[in-house]
Amino acid sequence: MALPDRPLRPATLLVRGGTLRSNHGETAEIPYLTSGFVYDTAGQAEDTFENRIEHYQYSRFGNPTLTMLEDRLCALEGAEACRLTATGMAAVHAAMLSHLKTGDHVVASRALFGSCHWIVANLLGRYGITHEFVDGGDLAQWKAALSKPTAIVLLESPSNPMLDLVDISAVSELAHAAGALVVVDNVFATPLLQKPLELGADVVTYSCTKHMDGQGRVLGGAVLSNKKWVNDVLQPFVRNTGPGLSPFNAWVILKGLETMKLRVDAMSKSAAAIADFLSERAEIARVAYPTRTDHPQHALALKQMSGGGTLVALELKGGKEAAFRFMDALRIIDISNNLGDSKSMVTHPATTTHLRIGAEERAKLGISDGAVRLSVGLEDVADLIDDLAEALDAASPVALAAE
Repeated sequence: MALPDRPLRPATLLVRGGTLRSNHGETAEIPYLTSGFVYDTAGQAEDTFENRIEHYQYSRFGNPTLTMLEDRLCALEGAEACRLTATGMAAVHAAMLSHLKTGDHVVASRALFGSCHWIVANLLGRYGITHEFVDGGDLAQWKAALSKPTAIVLLESPSNPMLDLVDISAVSELAHAAGALVVVDNVFATPLLQKPLELGADVVTYSCTKHMDGQGRVLGGAVLSNKKWVNDVLQPFVRNTGPGLSPFNAWVILKGLETMKLRVDAMSKSAAAIADFLSERAEIARVAYPTRTDHPQHALALKQMSGGGTLVALELKGGKEAAFRFMDALRIIDISNNLGDSKSMVTHPATTTHLRIGAEERAKLGISDGAVRLSVGLEDVADLIDDLAEALDAASPVALAAE
């Protein structure tokens, strides 16, 4: 039975969008764990490869379970088309390398996840593609960088790990005037809290590993855009280079999506309360959470996001020693470089996710040796606050002096 033609709300789309039932009428989606597909005749195979008919050919570039997940994400994002990849980084890589060629120029926000930063700073140059980094919150820098022809603009907002924001609408307008395709990594906000395509972006990427699975089980990535770009540019790249998502992982992510709104809402509420708590602690030099009034881009957060998200960035006084002492004293919250999980996690970006970008670049991004990224999970917020309080006590100058 087809869904109603009227617009449906996110919670409904996360459960019902893209559902494809077999003739058996199962309630839970089937994981189509098959590498290939058979044809009734040799002529049908030829017609399939000639694109005269639609028929699944090989799971590397098409599978019913992947189709369900792609359609569900399209409905949620408001996108025309989607392709899935094995990881979130494969999604960013495919979105960029499918579109770029030798001689092109890329402009990127400096505040990127470490591996995204590496692609721009290290990989692109090997193929004769130039790049320029800008401070994402400085529109004057964007305007100057985009005064010459540009092929791609890459940004994430909020950024990993310090939750800096980029004005997606303003940057998209500047980028389009320079001929650029705007690619937004929307992992931290999720499609529930921010819609980059509605703000002017052309392509949105996700690590489905994070909030979409949400329970630390599988890896996955997604690229969403208009049908023409996906079919003409992205699909040939994905089909022939092979970064595809496994059907089993797609099925796990489908099941994760059913509870994503409940999880993101609850985790965001807890994150906001934790940010308020941390801001009152003497051991903390600063706290970053997009919807707090003390966030430098608070007004922008309210303009383009519908919530603050599940991440909190904090900086401890005392640098790396204090940060490590604090993290080691946590008893509920895990030390892990993952995020968006039902379990709360902390990581020290300077020695993990952003280690390889170097101290000079970290300084430009405000990633000090005392910076810690906290991904808030589904535990009782009172227990999380108690855990944080005890760990901060252990990291305090008083505790250090007593030793």
